[in-house]
Amino acid sequence: MLDVRRLQTLRTVAARGSLTAAAHSLGLTAGAVSQQLAALRNDVGVDLLRPDGRTVALTEAGRVLLAHADRIVAAVEEAESAVAAVKDTVGATATLAALPSTVTRIVAPALAALGARHPRLALTCLLTDQAQLQELTLGTVDVVLGQRYHHLPDTTPRAVDVSPLVDDPLLVVTAAGGGDGRPVALRDLAARDLAVPPPATDCGQAVLQACRQAGFTPTTRYVTADITAQLTLARAGLATALVPRTAIDPTMPGIRTAPLADHPVRRLLFAATRRTAHADPTTGAVVAALRAAARELPAEAQESR
Repeated sequence: MLDVRRLQTLRTVAARGSLTAAAHSLGLTAGAVSQQLAALRNDVGVDLLRPDGRTVALTEAGRVLLAHADRIVAAVEEAESAVAAVKDTVGATATLAALPSTVTRIVAPALAALGARHPRLALTCLLTDQAQLQELTLGTVDVVLGQRYHHLPDTTPRAVDVSPLVDDPLLVVTAAGGGDGRPVALRDLAARDLAVPPPATDCGQAVLQACRQAGFTPTTRYVTADITAQLTLARAGLATALVPRTAIDPTMPGIRTAPLADHPVRRLLFAATRRTAHADPTTGAVVAALRAAARELPAEAQESR
């Protein structure tokens, strides 16, 4: 009989393209991943992977098995959700993947409330600059606090359920003496040195596309995904930053914020879970805590929700 964990390993290797990347995703060693795949190969009696340069690719048998693996894993998860729904109790463990920019004002309050309400739930929180929706579909995380920029295509997988939390605009951040707080036209930033995230990140791509739509390519003097670093550069008068409102501590001294007057850049923050026919009490509790924390944001951070 096929082992579900080995099938899950095959799915992750197929998605990641290498044993090393799959091992990192699964929290295993590359040797452990190799052993599971070797055992799966022995189970089916045919090679499932072949070398492909520096990566690996599925053989024809591997592609056939992968299609079945997706359905098998989904069926197992559906069965687990159905039993959990009958029990109607929050489980012992869960994993949340969240954006660093959401920690202070959403994640930390949510986890504190969740711990008080469900003290037996051990929640692991992974902080990453990219929303881990693929990790969600692979089953390596249970809930994702992600983002989607309104002017970029929606790439949310169909197997994922999304619960909107808050609309979060990017604000123009300068040193305290660098403006008067009135709305700033995005095109007026063309002559400024900017501190922006790398273009490979969601936020970096969103800023780059918005600037191009406004008719210019930004002068990216400083490139960093670290919002604290962006704010520090802005406070020092070295750069202008475009930072999500929920990521800015309103009591931070030495900075001034202003909304964009044109070409607004807004992200939707959402909680995502795998789609199942039965609501899972554990992931439901996590999502409920995130939604409650989002509702507690100051009124100016919720005006577009």
